[in-house]
This record gives sequence, C-alpha cells and structure tokens, in this order.
Amino acid sequence: MSVLIIFIQKAIAQGMCMLFGATGEILTEKSGNLNLGIPGLMYMGGIAGLMGAFFYEKSTPNPIGLVGVLISFGSAFLCAGFGALIYSVLTITLRANQNVTGLALTTFGVGFGNFFGGSISKLAGGVGQISVAVTGSAFRGKLPGLSEIPILGDLLFSYGFLTYLAVLLAVLMTLFLTKTRRGLNLRAVGENPATADAAGIHVTRYKYLATCIGGGIAGLGGLYFVMEYLGGTWTNGGFGDRGWLAIALVIFAMWKPVNAIWGSLLFGALYILYLYIPGLGRSAQEIFKMLPYLVTIGVLIFTSTRKKKENQPPASLGNAYFREER
Repeated sequence: MSVLIIFIQKAIAQGMCMLFGATGEILTEKSGNLNLGIPGLMYMGGIAGLMGAFFYEKSTPNPIGLVGVLISFGSAFLCAGFGALIYSVLTITLRANQNVTGLALTTFGVGFGNFFGGSISKLAGGVGQISVAVTGSAFRGKLPGLSEIPILGDLLFSYGFLTYLAVLLAVLMTLFLTKTRRGLNLRAVGENPATADAAGIHVTRYKYLATCIGGGIAGLGGLYFVMEYLGGTWTNGGFGDRGWLAIALVIFAMWKPVNAIWGSLLFGALYILYLYIPGLGRSAQEIFKMLPYLVTIGVLIFTSTRKKKENQPPASLGNAYFREER
C-alpha cells in the first residue's frame, strides 16, 4: 500500500505542472491563438519566481515566508505574461506566423531560464547552491490537521497550495468558458472572429487578454515545478518535456479544462510509470516515456473520426484575423 500511495503522490506532483500549462493554453486557444511557446513560458515563470524569492531573502535579515510567496508568485505570473504579450504583439498586431513565433518563444524562454539560473547560482556561491529555504518551505506547506489523517491525508492533503490552486483554476476556467458572457464571447472569437466582430465583440482585446493571462497561468506551472516540486532550487534543463506534455494535454482534454484535471493525473502517472517497473532497460524506459504522447494521438484520432463539434479545437485556431478582410 505504501508504494501505491507514493506512486499516486508522485503522479499528482508531476501532473500539476502540466495542468497549469494546459489550463493556460486552453484559455489561449479558445481565443483562436495557438501558442507553442508554453514550454518557454514555464521556464520564464519558474526562473522569475525563484529570482524574486532569492533577492527578497538575500536583501531581508528576517524574511517572512508569506511575503516571499507573494513576490515569487507575482514575479512568475508577470514575467510569463510579459512573454505572452510579446507573442501577442507579433502574432495579433504584426501578424507573424503563430507556429514559428511560438517555437521561437520556447527557445527564448529556455535560454532565458538557463542564463539567469546559472547567474543566480554564481551569486549564491556556485552551481546548485541556490537557497530560498524560507519561501520554499512556505510553498510546500501542507494543510494542517488534514494532512495527518491516515492514508487519506497522504493522498489528498499532503501538497502545497499551488497543487490545489491548479485544480481550482481549471474548475473556474470551465465555469468561465461555459457560464459567463465574457467566456462565451471568447469562444465566439475563437470559432469565428469575423462574426464575433460583427456582433460588437472586441476581437483584438479578447485575443490579447486570453493570450497574456493564459501565458501567466502557464508560467505558474514553472513556478510550481521550481518552488513546490523541487523545493526552491534550479537546474538548467530540469523541466524536461513537461511543457510539451502540457500542450499535448490540451488535445487530450479536448479543450475542456475540467478534463485536463484527471488528464494531468493520468499523464503524471504515465510519465513516471517506468520508475516503478523493475528490470526495464534503457530502451524500454524510453518507450514508456512515450506513453502520454501515444495516448494523446489515440484521443486525437478518436475525436477526429467522431467529428463531434464540442470535442474539436476552435475553428479559427492558428489563423490570423484581418478585420479589413471581414
């Protein structure tokens, strides 16, 4: 039983990073923008959050964990949101190709994170010696009382607040997209921007806000990985392919944030499954690491053959909108 509990805990921990990225990308794609820069935004959010906490603790004699959390959280969201703003200007205003711009943003974000991560390591005294112990402990704080319940406490209440925030954001995003006027307007922009424009909806504003806020949410995935999962440390290249898995999760969830919740748990479990199967060789391990992508391909094929509109991507996804051509 203990091995199973540990496996579930690790699966949840892996999945939450992807859930933040997927939730942010779903919001972005609902506006018709395809942002393949999510991996880069996660890097930017992670390093910005760590930098905020590091410089706060370095400059304060008696740092307070809550203050460090607020600074780190705000730094991550704003930095990733600014990266998404650059993407928005290039793709919405200047009409650059969304695929190329997104890939360029990923390259930039990874380089940005690795450069500043290495720089902070040197300031801290050497590679691998970054320490934000106070803020890191605040991010990893468990729910008092509830986390001590046998079995159930370990499974459900032994995580930091970002884990629960990831789930809450996905639920709120679902309600926003399905139950509010602004959410329905956003979906209209993603489906047919010309019709939405004719109905008086400010298409450009919706696209900008959805892309920037979605990018900020994706950046929180990087913050989660650095501060809660790793406890306030940085390793260049440490994110692996979690950013790309977040994009794959969007397809798996069929552009529905609530589906991304359980999908992230499945992806997290598949991502670490090879560690719990004894006797696997290197080649077999690599095959197991492909499972989340193979499952996504299977779901994509299944939904494409059924052709149910509610399971399809927004109709204008990846297409630039030119109002003068309406």
